[in-house]
Amino acid sequence: MNNVYEQLTIKGITNWVASGAIIFGGIIPYVLQYREIKKRENAEGFSLYVCLALLIANTLRIFFWFGKRYEIPLLLQSIFMIITMFIMIKLCITVQNKSQMIKARDHVFTDFDINFFWKWTNFQSYLNFMLLFGILVGILTYLLVDVPIFVETVGLLAVLTEAMLGVPQFLCNVSNKSTNGMSTFMVTMWTLGDTLKTCYFIMKEAPIQFEICGMLQVMIDVAILAQVYIYRNSTDVHLRIPIRTD
Repeated sequence: MNNVYEQLTIKGITNWVASGAIIFGGIIPYVLQYREIKKRENAEGFSLYVCLALLIANTLRIFFWFGKRYEIPLLLQSIFMIITMFIMIKLCITVQNKSQMIKARDHVFTDFDINFFWKWTNFQSYLNFMLLFGILVGILTYLLVDVPIFVETVGLLAVLTEAMLGVPQFLCNVSNKSTNGMSTFMVTMWTLGDTLKTCYFIMKEAPIQFEICGMLQVMIDVAILAQVYIYRNSTDVHLRIPIRTD
């Protein structure tokens, strides 16, 4: 009886640890990035398009949950990631506006100027865009939640958007034919994290979209690590900061 109790306790603790890692693990790199931007008062090394991709991906993942229920930790992961992305956007906009010696013309979402999409100068514009996006997807989900192909498409779009976050870094390395200036440690952490995350998806029998996402991320991570070996003899130094840090 005691052995059974101990096994159940160990299993319960393991599940809690795994769930906590899934919920908060992806946020940790952004905490470090936040501190770095705050310290240097310079946000040029961080792309706001990362925030856009993660906001879109996690918003779609939340609505996907209404059509096809999956593990609660995965749902909470999306909620906390959205909050984190808004915090990052707020900081970057504040730092960018402060660093401008000459105040440029404000660009806001309600200008509907495609040339300045996601380059707005006030935080409210980013909130407005995501609010509008959430309302539109919410209405479609409400109307089509019983249509399997719609639900599966929402899930697939969500995970594909998230899975492609490493592609810009890969293409940047190809263009420069060098990985100098890229944090190999960070990419190694991506690979480890994505591998563990994919194993979690498989063990918890998450929807197939999550498994596809995980496997794609691992393949991209491995491809970037392979570039470190391929371009090991490159002498050209190009300072770049990996833009996919989930």
